[in-house]
Parts: sequence; structure tokens; C-alpha cells
Amino acid sequence: MITTTNITSHEFIGLNTKIVESSNPQIVGLNGKIINETKSMFTLNTENGIKSIAKANNSWEFSIGSSLAIVNGSNIQKRPFDRIGGKS
Repeated sequence: MITTTNITSHEFIGLNTKIVESSNPQIVGLNGKIINETKSMFTLNTENGIKSIAKANNSWEFSIGSSLAIVNGSNIQKRPFDRIGGKS
């Protein structure tokens, strides 16, 4: 089960997210559903189409139940397989 404390150890694909802080002020507030993830990028399905956004230099907000989790992108800059723990 995903919680605000263990979210970085779970799959992000399928979750809704929002950029709450960024080195690029033009993308703050951008939100959508994560449809793909690589080591350094999220691909979001937004109301304005598909957008690929770098994980680093951004803070991402995730809604988990009635709680919000904010994750610094540089803390999750790993391949999903490695981050989730598939590699020992």
C-alpha cells in the first residue's frame, strides 16, 4: 500500500501529480497523470497533451488518500526498477 512515507519505493505510473516547485517557473502548477517513467523523466498526460518533464530541479506533489506527499525530484532520479528495489 502506498503511503506518504514510502511513496518513493512504489510505482509512479498511474498516479496524478503536480509540480509545486521548479527551477523553471513556467511549469509550476503543471499537473497530470504519469504515463511513463525513465531514470530522469516523467511523461505526463495533461489537459494540454503529453509532456515529458525532467524529475530533477522539480518538486512533485502526489495525493495519497487524504494526504499530500511532496517529493524532491533529485531523490527519485533512478530507474524505476532500481528505485522500487528490483535489483539487489
